[in-house]
Amino acid sequence: MKTLLTGLAVAGMLLSNAGTAVAAAKEVRIASHVSEASPLFTNAQLFVTKMSAKFPGKFDFKFFPNGQLGKEPALIDNIKLGSLEMAFVASGVLKLDDKLGIFDLPWLFDNREHVVKAINSDFGKQVIKQIEDKQGIVVLGIFENGFRHVINKKRPILTPADMSGLKIRVTGSKFKRDGFTAMGADPVPVAWQETFTAIQQGVVDGAEAALYGFYGAKLYEINDYISLTNHTYSPSFLTASKGFWAGLSDDEKATFRAVAKEMQAEAFAQAATMEQGSLEKMKVQIKVNAVDPAPFQEKAKSVYATYTSKFGNDWLDLIKAAK
Repeated sequence: MKTLLTGLAVAGMLLSNAGTAVAAAKEVRIASHVSEASPLFTNAQLFVTKMSAKFPGKFDFKFFPNGQLGKEPALIDNIKLGSLEMAFVASGVLKLDDKLGIFDLPWLFDNREHVVKAINSDFGKQVIKQIEDKQGIVVLGIFENGFRHVINKKRPILTPADMSGLKIRVTGSKFKRDGFTAMGADPVPVAWQETFTAIQQGVVDGAEAALYGFYGAKLYEINDYISLTNHTYSPSFLTASKGFWAGLSDDEKATFRAVAKEMQAEAFAQAATMEQGSLEKMKVQIKVNAVDPAPFQEKAKSVYATYTSKFGNDWLDLIKAAK
């Protein structure tokens, strides 16, 4: 009888421990508004792979791309409310604070290397601090949504004069819209999901977005030209809710931040590979041209004047110093 009771006790302990092990795996949803074809999704996968190696079985990460849990504004709201653990979001964060509109200043960054240097400088630290302090969002890192270009059905864009009169689907802050206006274009706000139809129906002549966006939305099928303007760089942000963050141990928090930092080089390399891959696939069906930024930068000076009159030169000076 004693042996039976002992066996039952051991079995009970094993079941209890199994239940504890299951409970210890915290569910962590990582949502995004964009598709699996985006660097946001591949970067999220990279983060999860590295985190799972650090804490095997401790977290149950689940991906929700394609706006499955809501469009970008809803995801950001849910992070702020604490009803979502994590999200990889992009331009929606810039709309939370007008000073963050600096990323929408035209031709701000020379190339991806310049972006990375700026993000790793005091500029990046101050951007993260501003978001965390003012918005109640934990920011683990700044990554890539992509350099943005122009696709249209009327003509290649080689000089600012080529922009004149073009109706271009543009989203983002006032500074991005002002940049297109300064070139003589007509920026038109159109929801991304409606852009294909808007171009087909002549509501707009084209759109600005990252190359993976053009490819994913199949805009190359209804346009004739992609001009590699690189007019703005759109960052992405790996974010977490304060509620979820508060439930982590100090060791877990330190590891989350360390992994986000460690993966940076690989994440940007992934983004560059994806960008080139999208371009190569589209080049078969559409004409692609490079763009000399110098004459465009000259025309865009008024946009910078508007920004600095409100927010000063401190962030711009840090970005210039990172070149």
